[in-house]
Amino acid sequence: MSSSILIKNGRVIDPAGTIDRQADVLIRNGLISNMSGKGQFEDAAVDQVIDAEGMTVCPGLIDLHCHLREPGQEDKETIKTGSEAAAKGGFTTICCMPNTKPPIDTAAAVSYVNSIAARDSAIRILPIGCITKNRKGEELAPMYELAQAGVVGFSDDGSPVIDASLMLRAMQYAGPLGLPIIEHCEDLLLSGGGLMNEGDLANIFGLPGIPAAAEEIMVARDILLAKNTGIHIHIAHISTRGSVEIVRFAKKLGIKVTAEVTPHHLTLTETAVAGYNTNAKVNPPLRRDDDVQSLIEGLNDGTIDLISTDHAPHTTSEKEQEFGLAPAGISGFETALSSLLSLVHQGKMEMVKLIEAMTVAPAGILQGRFGKLGTLSPGSIADVTIFDPNREWRVDASSFISRGKNTPLHGKTLKGKVIITISRGEVVYRLDP
Repeated sequence: MSSSILIKNGRVIDPAGTIDRQADVLIRNGLISNMSGKGQFEDAAVDQVIDAEGMTVCPGLIDLHCHLREPGQEDKETIKTGSEAAAKGGFTTICCMPNTKPPIDTAAAVSYVNSIAARDSAIRILPIGCITKNRKGEELAPMYELAQAGVVGFSDDGSPVIDASLMLRAMQYAGPLGLPIIEHCEDLLLSGGGLMNEGDLANIFGLPGIPAAAEEIMVARDILLAKNTGIHIHIAHISTRGSVEIVRFAKKLGIKVTAEVTPHHLTLTETAVAGYNTNAKVNPPLRRDDDVQSLIEGLNDGTIDLISTDHAPHTTSEKEQEFGLAPAGISGFETALSSLLSLVHQGKMEMVKLIEAMTVAPAGILQGRFGKLGTLSPGSIADVTIFDPNREWRVDASSFISRGKNTPLHGKTLKGKVIITISRGEVVYRLDP
């Protein structure tokens, strides 16, 4: 049963409504009832009052790209643990990639994920369907059936669709369905065998490198295919300066392309791999400082549309293997916002832009199909994140709710902490005092 909540004294930031001011927010029956100046709801009869003095109040965070591992890899993560970790990180909507075992390439698989999410998750979980059967890149998945079952897009994430003619057909099917193709851009002939960013550091460490061109060639190919079909292509986890420039040029031409960047690609460089740190092994790899600066610039000027975590939990035993054998991926839900706030504290990004990239921008990709998300406007779904931008805390991976403890941020001090997460008008996470 939905309760009524008054959030008072906070700095309310709602980029969808161009709001950035001190205000109180009133929630009733799972919806945003109203927003008004400080103290104007003092006489309202509510079940709960949250004093957000010194905190920021924004729409619930939306993650367009994460891995929940269920079904088939529950030792890494489950829908329950992943959703609870996401709520701890301030997320109220997450979109899960289909590289499960078995993959989400049938309507039955979509129904399974939806049923488990309905049972185990207090936040909204939206599945993404495969582009090809079993993610093998050989035959198209039943895209119409997947769309009817409720997927929000199509991706073989973790693997690219190498066959250009097959990708073209996938786009031709996706177009009438009104759903985006979310592409993992990687030319495997160029990246094959690579373990980190190609360059001087890879040579020093004696590790085979992954060149920027492996990503950029596929970004260019898929954008050209999207141009020819007129469909929406979404570039996953963009990581290089060249990719940013290609997307920027494509947008100037009016091609329907959007792009995302991860917190780790915005805040870490290839130097994190020092000491053969497998927790810093990701795909695409962490890049050079000039790539990071280009990604920040691209996000600030709108070339890159949004931030996604690419939350990729793995077991400790997997990550404790030698660098070449360890899987790529970072467990990112519980550190995403906090790590990104470093960009705000360093003056590299405005707070409003950061929140925009994690709320209204990804909501735009979902096109309102699941209600009014990514905003605090009256009548919208009461998904709210409250965080203290100045609270310092030390990352302790052992305290993660996620089963994946794999983070290169373990032991680091971050500034900024999620205090309360509200999903559909109910508090689903509250930081212990």
